[in-house]
Amino acid sequence: MVTDVRMPFASGIEMLEQSRGSWDGEVIIMSGYDEFEYAKKAISLGVAEYFLKPLDPDELAQAVRKIAGRLEVKRTLKKLEGLQRPNTDMLPLDGMSIRPPKNRHVAAMIEHVQAHYADKLSITDLSESLGASVSYLNAKFKEETGYTFNDFVNRYRIRKSLSLLGNTNMKVYEVAEAVGFQDYKYFIQVFKKYIGTSPMKFLNAQL
Repeated sequence: MVTDVRMPFASGIEMLEQSRGSWDGEVIIMSGYDEFEYAKKAISLGVAEYFLKPLDPDELAQAVRKIAGRLEVKRTLKKLEGLQRPNTDMLPLDGMSIRPPKNRHVAAMIEHVQAHYADKLSITDLSESLGASVSYLNAKFKEETGYTFNDFVNRYRIRKSLSLLGNTNMKVYEVAEAVGFQDYKYFIQVFKKYIGTSPMKFLNAQL
């Protein structure tokens, strides 16, 4: 939403105060008054941008594109989180939720992914260490979690990468390696598949 500070009946600031909590959009405020109190109040209300008139159309367009990118990332993350099944008996796994597995092999596989997601993971290696066939492990894992093993590993790694991208100064290729992707191009491909945008666009939307 783009609004002015001074408007008939109610100011843009008053309108934001009244609508606070009723929607989760982003706001750009324009004002012809270079007053610190207006800006301070706007910041406290979570306004995305505060522009003084006369407004530069290019600056406004740039701000709208930036905010649109940020909203797209939010929508994508909500979709990803929508894969969770809100239930009290769910097991949270860094943004993913699954029912606690009944099968001991599946439980061991999940624990292994959590502990070693940054390393090379192979269901063949797990098959040998767990003493069960690959086909059996694949079938049981899909049956209990709703994911194939590879899909689960990729989703888990991407969730881990989101945290690193948003909270560290690591470069994208460093994040890729840190969460277990040795092939940088493959990381970009998987990231786009689950998040809907590239890691760089995701980063820019956080700025």
